[in-house]
Amino acid sequence: MRRLVRTAAAVGVAVAVAALPSAAPAGAPAGAGGPQPVGSATAGGPQPTGRRPVTGVPRPTGGAPAAREPEVVGGAPAPRGRYPWVVRLSTGCGGSLVGRRHVLTAAHCVGPSRRTGAITVTAGVADLAAPGALRARSARVFRAPGYRSATQGRDWAVVELQRDLDLPVLRLSPGADRGIFTVLGWGATRERGPAQRRLRVARVPLVGDGVCAASYRASGFDFVPAEMLCAGRAREGGVDACQGDSGGPLVRRDDAGRWVQAGIVSWGYGCGRPGYPGVYTEVATFAGEITALLRARS
Repeated sequence: MRRLVRTAAAVGVAVAVAALPSAAPAGAPAGAGGPQPVGSATAGGPQPTGRRPVTGVPRPTGGAPAAREPEVVGGAPAPRGRYPWVVRLSTGCGGSLVGRRHVLTAAHCVGPSRRTGAITVTAGVADLAAPGALRARSARVFRAPGYRSATQGRDWAVVELQRDLDLPVLRLSPGADRGIFTVLGWGATRERGPAQRRLRVARVPLVGDGVCAASYRASGFDFVPAEMLCAGRAREGGVDACQGDSGGPLVRRDDAGRWVQAGIVSWGYGCGRPGYPGVYTEVATFAGEITALLRARS
């Protein structure tokens, strides 16, 4: 599973929301240079998807350049109403509705576990400025136990909302993820580009753990196969998540034709660069923990 943090992964679907500035939650870490989760927007080099400042992310060894923020690069506008469980966080990240009042996102997008009403979730629309958008504020954040940084794994968190959202929810993948995936986000469509107002979508193939690990380890980044997965065009690049996409879902169809979430946009080296596919948190690895949390909070 990939470990290069992307504050805005380039997933072939540029989805930056530059025209819609969002406030970070109280106590959110201030970004520093070096690789970061997709979605961070810190200066001084590429960052993890989500374009949100992230701290504690190690720099690669050997003088390799910092990882960039991921957003959807190389994609296309998402049809209205096709992905009703995708949501946008006011932290500048994406997320998925996995329960009527629970959003699954990346740990690097939300800070430590705590009670907080500082995060606003926008849902039910592909266009963030659409009049029919549903909005709900957070009540609590539950960050993965043991999380240290996106590039070290366990990059997942659940945001509990103050009210239910009457929308379809996304199932978690039970495993055996393979083939072609779909990645969604409002992140940038190019490195250092602005976030998007309209949701974008791209199709990315699975990249084997061995190939992904070799690419990133050669640049000084660790890769944890048991907790991460890679997707993208490994050789030619061009389609990926990017800045502002962090926390968003990587999905596929199951045998019954239903959408299931296989990954969470986490990090990567730049956006859509050849040889560096996007790195995602592998949802199946943590499905048991996430499901237990949702049941306990229902």
